[in-house]
Amino acid sequence: MNPLAVQLNRLSLANPILVASGTFGYAKEMTAFVDFKQLGGIVPKTVTPQPRAGNPPPRTVETASGLLNSIGLDNDGFDQFMADKLPYLAGLGTSVIVNIAAKTCDEFKRMADVLNAAKGVAAVELNISCPNVSGGVDFATNPDLAADVVRTVCSAGDLPVIAKLTPNVTSVIPIAQAVADAGADAVSLINTFQGMAIDWKKRQPVLGNVLGGLSGPAIKPLALRIVWQVAQAVKIPIIGVGGIQCLDDVMEFIVAGASAVQIGTANFYNPGLANSLVTELLQVVQEQQVASFTELIGTLKIPVRD
Repeated sequence: MNPLAVQLNRLSLANPILVASGTFGYAKEMTAFVDFKQLGGIVPKTVTPQPRAGNPPPRTVETASGLLNSIGLDNDGFDQFMADKLPYLAGLGTSVIVNIAAKTCDEFKRMADVLNAAKGVAAVELNISCPNVSGGVDFATNPDLAADVVRTVCSAGDLPVIAKLTPNVTSVIPIAQAVADAGADAVSLINTFQGMAIDWKKRQPVLGNVLGGLSGPAIKPLALRIVWQVAQAVKIPIIGVGGIQCLDDVMEFIVAGASAVQIGTANFYNPGLANSLVTELLQVVQEQQVASFTELIGTLKIPVRD
């Protein structure tokens, strides 16, 4: 028995440590730092139907305990990904969860049709929540639109479907419930918070796109809150994302209700972190004297007040 194995409905993972889209490239860049076979899975950079040049520079800026980015989904397009990137990813010996974004349900469906017929794809993650793409539809701010995308992609075949949701709404719970009802196998919580940086002396925004998405340790308390709230209200596996940089961070997400986690911004300054976390998580299982780490999911105890 593998004490780190986890089941996210139709998606089976060898362990719950994943690397987040947009922070790991297409994996080849990390060859010198990472043992890919040890990871629970890789979520490569978001792919769109057509090539995208992305947003104007500057595209990133460091903030207090965080990172603002406005990359704008810069990529070579879906056809190029299938021809050049997926064959390499499929040979790495770990689960490959392809992250896709589009402006319409029809575009999502076209990509999902191809992915369902391809070899080496473990699941599809729907980026329906990128906060720094102009001219698109932020599907994850509307329960009906989010459900439509999930339903459409699920109809393309048997690949497990993960919906990556935005925190930039009044409440994530209705969106999570909508995608769960539409057939999503899991939700990734959360994508980045919309923010900005200003050079006050120049009276100008720092980012070329003005606004960007905030990630890193600064958002961890907010991500934890959302994971816990959704776990209390919606019966669907959760992948926790947001500011994870050590084992304690992982375990906070697990006891809050996440069944797996994604390492994001930390990959930039500690590319070997994900490997280390797998080893450390095994030690936690032994120390906690449980047969599987899944026994620790959602075990947060809330004090009862008189």
